[in-house]
Amino acid sequence: MCTRYTTPEQLDVERHWEIGARKPLRWAHDMFPAYQGPFIRAARDSTAPARELVVGQWALIPWFAKARQLKFPTCNARSEELSQKASYKQPWARGQRCIIPATAFFEPCWESGKHVPWRFTASDGAPLGLAGLWNVWTDPASGESVESYTMLTINADSDPLMSRMHKPDPERPPQAQDKRSVIAIALPDVDSWLHGSHDRASQLLRLAAAGTFSAAPMAV
Repeated sequence: MCTRYTTPEQLDVERHWEIGARKPLRWAHDMFPAYQGPFIRAARDSTAPARELVVGQWALIPWFAKARQLKFPTCNARSEELSQKASYKQPWARGQRCIIPATAFFEPCWESGKHVPWRFTASDGAPLGLAGLWNVWTDPASGESVESYTMLTINADSDPLMSRMHKPDPERPPQAQDKRSVIAIALPDVDSWLHGSHDRASQLLRLAAAGTFSAAPMAV
């Protein structure tokens, strides 16, 4: 799971993903679950394909939630289970896909027997666009509409870099650890992810190409 990442400045998001300038938005730049962060989705107020920048809670609130604070984590969603999991199957079926802008994300490496955090960035120095799902939840007590989103992950047992992350599960064989990776959406694929068919979007649920990420352990 990814439970920490950092975000770009608003101007950098608007330039990189070609979003028209918006009024100033406020979000956290060192992101943890339940913090307010930016995401990009298909514009809801346009009949033509367009993108809009939104701020919401990083931890998707499903339609059936009784309160904003959940008893289970929803900051990450396994892409292999989107059509089955109650929290995500409705947004997935409705095409509520989003891009999560990031300057870096962080994962733990346990090769030394201890938790050593690693920092991942794009090898080309550009912002990363990570695959996500969004939802709007209505508070039954106040009637407030609350934006939220989750970050998608995929099995990374076969990935030379990402398979090194996370604590090994002693109950699983080495070839079936279910190590996880975020899913990067390249710039040429953004419109397919946001506006494309369900089948086209499903094709983008894949590990990043070799060399996409630059990674190194953080100084302690």
